[in-house]
Amino acid sequence: MCLSGLALGNDEAVDDEDGATAKPALPNFYLDMRTNYSTLPAGALSIGFSTPPLLSTLENLSSLRTLTSPSSRSLSVDLPVTVDVNDRLSVYGGVSGGSSQTGTGPWTDFTIYSFTVGFQADIYQQNGGMFPTITVQSNATRSISAAPLATTAYNTILEAGYALNADETRGLLAGAQYTRVLVDTPFARVNPDIIGYVGGYYQWDNNWKLTGRFGVQSFGGAQLLNLTPFPAFTQPIVRFDLDRMDDNDNRLFGVTAQIAWAPKPSYQLTLRTPLYAIRN
Repeated sequence: MCLSGLALGNDEAVDDEDGATAKPALPNFYLDMRTNYSTLPAGALSIGFSTPPLLSTLENLSSLRTLTSPSSRSLSVDLPVTVDVNDRLSVYGGVSGGSSQTGTGPWTDFTIYSFTVGFQADIYQQNGGMFPTITVQSNATRSISAAPLATTAYNTILEAGYALNADETRGLLAGAQYTRVLVDTPFARVNPDIIGYVGGYYQWDNNWKLTGRFGVQSFGGAQLLNLTPFPAFTQPIVRFDLDRMDDNDNRLFGVTAQIAWAPKPSYQLTLRTPLYAIRN
């Protein structure tokens, strides 16, 4: 997630003609490629700060005779094409695909299993003021599957970032995430998932940036027919992001580690390697 932008402004001592800042002719345009490895304990659904483990697990339950889910591992790739319209708004859309291994079975063939569209916007920027930057990110993910338990997931994050210095290289975070999953059958239901968290970030002079988020995830459980194979839980969740930025705050590389107790630990490691066609 993009947390906050650098504060930009003109020097009042420079006249309008000489001090005007040249704007880029085209917005940033890139493939924000993310490679994910995740583990999931038996009998659990994991939503966390992303939804692919949840979607793939639900599709593994495509037979109504299967009422429990064994432990699983997955390797997936997200390929959203992203456009930074300006320093306040980004839009993206793309597909996700991967392979999974359930129980003691073999790894499945690599398949495209979902597509996502969404946006991220700063509805208010701090820019040296007293009030924090407020960012909203919202997306919709649709599984590409002929299975009875195909899903559509709606995910929204509202985050406040308060910079502690003028360069906005260190600061505090607080936010909430709401996820709603709809299943294409009246025989299954996934209740909402809500995460509340706090955290902070620090960016060194060499443009490496570390971000941490610590929160609580409350999942309402999932039902299949009149049974509840995935019970509700309220458990901790932790996420760390280490990013390499350039001087204009564009991400060049990132790695994310997440642990979500669901209620047993579920692990996810993500490598983020954006491929820029245009980078300002």
